[in-house]
This record gives sequence, C-alpha cells and structure tokens, in this order.
Amino acid sequence: MMLDTAAWHDRFVQQASWTKAMRQHLYTQIGLTVDQRILEVGCGTGAILADFDPAASVGIDTNFERLEWISDKQVQCADGHNLPYANNSFDITVGHFLLLWVANPALVIQEMQRVTRPGGFVLALAEPDYGGRIDYPEELAQLGQWQQEALAKQGADPLMGRKLAGLFVVSGLKNIETGLMGGQWQPSNYVPSRQGEFDIVNHDLRGSIEESQLEELRKLDTAAWENGERVLFVPTFYALGQVE
Repeated sequence: MMLDTAAWHDRFVQQASWTKAMRQHLYTQIGLTVDQRILEVGCGTGAILADFDPAASVGIDTNFERLEWISDKQVQCADGHNLPYANNSFDITVGHFLLLWVANPALVIQEMQRVTRPGGFVLALAEPDYGGRIDYPEELAQLGQWQQEALAKQGADPLMGRKLAGLFVVSGLKNIETGLMGGQWQPSNYVPSRQGEFDIVNHDLRGSIEESQLEELRKLDTAAWENGERVLFVPTFYALGQVE
C-alpha cells in the first residue's frame, strides 16, 4: 500500500501528538523564546514547525511533495548531510523522527551543530528504538519483528534510539541531556487512530508478508484494544546538546 502526502501528514501529526509533552520539556530546558531562529531538519509536512513562530523558523526536507503541503512556513528542499546555511545561522536546530532515516546520522548532527551559534542547542526530539518494542498479547509480537525488518530494508536504522546518546557525546556537544519518553494509555484514545496505524504497518510490510496474515493480525489487534488488554510500546529517545 502506497501512502499519499495527506496520509503522511496525518502520520506526522499523530507522531507529534505522541511527543508533545516531551517537546515542551525540552523547550523549557533550553529556554526557548519566540524570537529565536530555528531550523528543523527533515520537517516533512510541517507538523513540528507548527511549534515555532513562522517568521523565525525554517524547515528543510529532501521530499519536495511534502514541502508543498506547507503554506505558512519558510521551507527549502535540502539534505541534512549538507545544510545550505552559513555557520552560526540559527539559535536552535531540531529533528523529529529524523536520524533513523539518514545515511550518516553523525554527519547530520555535525551539520546541525555547524549551523547553530555558540551557546545554541541541537535537539533530537524523538528517535524510536524498534528493537525494544513491546507487543501484547503475545500473538502480536511477530508484527513488531516484521516491521523492524521491513524498516531496515527501507534503509532506516530501527535501533537508532539506543544509539542517540553516544552520537551526541562523540559530536562534541556540551551539557548533553538524554532520556526516554514515557507511555500512558487510554484505550478509547486509540480507536480513531487504529486504521491509520495499520496503514503505516501495511506500507512498511508491503511485499514482505501475505495480505491475509496482516488482516488476521489487524483483527487480533482490534480485539485486544477493544477488550483493554493491548500493549504497544516503542521506546522513543530524545537528546539535547549545547554548541560551544
């Protein structure tokens, strides 16, 4: 199943809703103000750019179609491995579900650091670790393993979360803080999002398993949410560091 830009936008908004509290914690930690100049690397359709003043924020992404979705922000089609900005251009640079998708995460962090002024901050707002995924009931555990394998085939690093702290340490950033997003569940909140979640799973697993197998797992998943026993937790890490 191929997803169009509207479906990806819905996914990015959903991810942003999951990490809202964690982002607010990080913004408080760095003393974010509305006049600070901010760059988001890998901005997608702008779900995280919505956190910032349009006059003071810029987003870049390699996917032009997703950038076209954004009408009220400054955006540019560019690659995080080679940012088209001078040294010290921004107060803060951020990424959200970014580093797992890039070929060289250390280089992207280095570039984010380069374009951030001394005293400014580099933030990895969310990086998942699918190797630590928890699924219950146990019949659904295979779903997580299949998704991890499928993401790796797409070029992603499904274990990026556990590597994040080390990447920030070796980057030379200072005053580093790393941590893990908690999980709180209210089954009723997942009812509208279940189909969207399975659209993503279907996209990730296309060609890897039979449709009938996936449909059987979807039915098990739906039943588990409805009877209140479903657990789905993907450890999601964050990191911030200050530029010297």
